[in-house]
Amino acid sequence: MILRTLLFGQEHGQGIARAVQAMSGDELLVDHGSLYPALQRLETKGWVSGEWGTSGNNRKARFYRLTAAGKKQFATETRQWERVAAAVGRVLASER
Repeated sequence: MILRTLLFGQEHGQGIARAVQAMSGDELLVDHGSLYPALQRLETKGWVSGEWGTSGNNRKARFYRLTAAGKKQFATETRQWERVAAAVGRVLASER
């Protein structure tokens, strides 16, 4: 979900959390205790890059952007998720 959010452009952590919540119709709330370690892992893998800047409310914030490797990984993860979601759908629809 982080990679998907960053397809739209760079964003800071709070902005990513808000975007996921909005895109999910308020069904998914991103816990900051999970978000920031995930962003660090994505940065370590080279899928996002981060740099310090100033947020819209004039606070220091780390802004993340998707790298070329991150775009490729997003496509891979999306295909994998679609296969899993389809399989779960088949199981739930089964009349066994």
